[in-house]
Amino acid sequence: MNKVALITGGAKRIGLEIAKLLWGEDWDLIIHYRSSQPEAELFANEMNEQRENSVQLIQADLDNAEDVKRLIVETIKWHSRVDALINNASTFFPTPLGEINENNWEKLINSNLKAPLFLIDGLAGELKKNHGNIINITDMNIEKGLPNHAIYIAAKAGLEAITKVFARDLAPAIKVNAVAPGAILEPPGIEWSEDVKKKILRKIPLNRMGNEKDIADAVLFLINSPYITGQTINVDGGRSIG
Repeated sequence: MNKVALITGGAKRIGLEIAKLLWGEDWDLIIHYRSSQPEAELFANEMNEQRENSVQLIQADLDNAEDVKRLIVETIKWHSRVDALINNASTFFPTPLGEINENNWEKLINSNLKAPLFLIDGLAGELKKNHGNIINITDMNIEKGLPNHAIYIAAKAGLEAITKVFARDLAPAIKVNAVAPGAILEPPGIEWSEDVKKKILRKIPLNRMGNEKDIADAVLFLINSPYITGQTINVDGGRSIG
């Protein structure tokens, strides 16, 4: 039986690239999505035509605790096994001083920290059976801060922190690591100007923007590495050392 991975936010962008790479390595996939149903169905239909019953879709709102519980139950039920959890789904928007309120707190904390925490807790038993992997997608900006994004950075910093905690708590049965993207893609709904791109590139030693495959390759590397746990790999072209 093929190994099974749950990828949250797996229908678009980085999540979709991770899904394509793992599927190509003969993994079966559970793709979680919130509102990207057309993209999720397009990917699932294409993959299932090539390898029957290799992709399962589960819609869930990670802001909703009951949806998270259902996602756990349906994930375990599909093939009666789970080998990897990729906590990729994320909400991103600025919260400058004056806009730090309960509503924005809930939106940013839920998908970036709370849901991953509860998914780990709910799936740990199944992951232990198969000596599985947990990969959390964080953010290289944790190290230096990101202006006007206090809640988002707090959430991602929390996700990086629990990566280390669970690496201890779940060892040796489960490896727990994180991948921290740097300048990979514009935020949803935003298009960077050429001046902004040039400004970013000046801070990147490798002198290029990253892409989704750079992140997916790091995820696969960690899954296949038997002696790495509790680590965060910055995939940022060297920006974090500058």
